[in-house]
Amino acid sequence: MNLHIIALFKFNENYLMEAVELFQNLVKETRKEEGCLQYDLIEDKDNKGTFFLIELWESVDHHNRHNGQDHLLDFRKDASRIMESGVEVYKGFKIY
Repeated sequence: MNLHIIALFKFNENYLMEAVELFQNLVKETRKEEGCLQYDLIEDKDNKGTFFLIELWESVDHHNRHNGQDHLLDFRKDASRIMESGVEVYKGFKIY
């Protein structure tokens, strides 16, 4: 069963260019992973510094493997110092 994920990030406005660069590498590398069906970065149109990752994984196992990838671990380490708050993550399965 496919796993849908929405991850919400809020970055300090002084670091937006750096945040986008970090996201670009993360998205590029993640899209190469087995089981990644969608991995898109969206910037909130009304809230500067707010981004969403829209993810679709072939399975929970594929997403679990993603969590151990170096590019994700590096992103988490580098992004944590310029974020305004922690990441909000919503995971679920399509019901209709």
